[in-house]
Amino acid sequence: MLKKLSEQYNIILGSASPRRKELLSDLGLSFSIQTTDKEETFMHSLKEEEIAEFLAKQKSEFLSENLQQNDLLITADTIVSFKNKLLNKPKNKEEAFETLNKLSENTHKVITGVCLKSKNKEILFSVTTLVTFKALSEDEINHYINKYNPYDKAGAYGIQDWIGKIGINNINGSYTNVVGLPISELYQHLKIFI
Repeated sequence: MLKKLSEQYNIILGSASPRRKELLSDLGLSFSIQTTDKEETFMHSLKEEEIAEFLAKQKSEFLSENLQQNDLLITADTIVSFKNKLLNKPKNKEEAFETLNKLSENTHKVITGVCLKSKNKEILFSVTTLVTFKALSEDEINHYINKYNPYDKAGAYGIQDWIGKIGINNINGSYTNVVGLPISELYQHLKIFI
């Protein structure tokens, strides 16, 4: 399947995320990277799953102006939601601490919207994973914030980082979705393009 897909399409990942790049590489696909610096916006009346899909589609629209006949563009956007409120990327240490303190001993949602687009076809889907943290001490939160980089991550953490390894005691759903790209579901949807 992957060989056929690579023969038919020039695959483009519309993301600068090193985590998405690594996950797509792990799938065994060759691809190039394109990014946009256009600002993403969405209507606050949308449901959480709709927001993730809307943002993935918006990225796709920003990047697909020059799409060629044999190009296949993959865009994604991951959001983190706790008690029906979005947790954005923290702007500073205080925000990072506040976010992780909220997530301590609680369950939150991680939703990734994915858009696959060629000249003739478009598929939009999202995947939701429930993640539960154990009780995190102030020392653990501060250690993570000081030693790692939570500022480029929605929800102020990366599941693949130290805090994910020591602090998460339950995941219900796709692990790679929490990293930033639901690989199993992506693989199934890519089959439709062959």
